[in-house]
Amino acid sequence: MKEAAKGKQQNMMIELATFFVGKSLYGINILSIQEINKHVDVTRIPQAPEYVVGVLNLRGRIVTVIDLGRKLGLTPIEADKNSRNIIVDSRDEHIGFLVDRISDVLPAEVDQIEAAPANIGGVQGKFFKGVLKTRNSLIGVLDIEEVLKDE
Repeated sequence: MKEAAKGKQQNMMIELATFFVGKSLYGINILSIQEINKHVDVTRIPQAPEYVVGVLNLRGRIVTVIDLGRKLGLTPIEADKNSRNIIVDSRDEHIGFLVDRISDVLPAEVDQIEAAPANIGGVQGKFFKGVLKTRNSLIGVLDIEEVLKDE
């Protein structure tokens, strides 16, 4: 009985790793993230979609790096000292989301995440599970699987 109650409480809270793409703040459930690393040398892939930056070798695993700004229809990411790759695992493949900079990890109650509007700051709403309002900001909660679908 205690295990069921404990599981129920855990399902109600998530932690969001937040990051910036341009001036907009976004978040991903921290449980979906393998690691966050600095932008390293990426090998370009001929004829890849324009949002694919290239691939990198991460301890023997090939990681496809996606410019999250370009993928979301925003300004492309300018790789600099603040930019990072957020490495996620999707369908047994490692994918890196190139973002402008990392922010905080925020705890959130699942019922505080509201449905995503059809348009979030010029970005297609289909890429989002919802929106979390905090005292100081609005955080678009990314739907990783939707972002990774081919269009």
